[in-house]
Amino acid sequence: MSDHEDILSEAEREALANVTAPPAAPLKVLIVDDDEQSRESLAAYLDSRGVACVTAGGVAEALQRLNRDRRIGVLVTDLRMAPLNGLELIRQIRESDKAALPIIIVSGDADVKDAIEAMHLSVVDFLLKPVDVEKLVGLVRKELGIK
Repeated sequence: MSDHEDILSEAEREALANVTAPPAAPLKVLIVDDDEQSRESLAAYLDSRGVACVTAGGVAEALQRLNRDRRIGVLVTDLRMAPLNGLELIRQIRESDKAALPIIIVSGDADVKDAIEAMHLSVVDFLLKPVDVEKLVGLVRKELGIK
């Protein structure tokens, strides 16, 4: 270590980093559900709790949003959608450059086989509808790093 590196104290280095580094834009949640009312209600609730959201009505739209918007930090998806379902969406994400994206499934119509398959696809959680919105908010906040 040279003598030049000791010029600034640790506190001064931290203050300088805070001034020179641009603040990171907050991450968003992508909510995917083919039922518009469910999708928009969930987005409105999360927004009211300080969590920014964008929505998609199906798998194709969700994949397009993920490719365009680098600020999506969590995916919340319904399981039963047509023509492609939530499990197919998750498979495609896991095979892409977004493979590490945290994913939460919400479903009103799921069986044990679906839950097991979802867990094999490394989802954060599998919530049944009607969704415990406080639990969902807690999961989303944790995955986004929001206190």
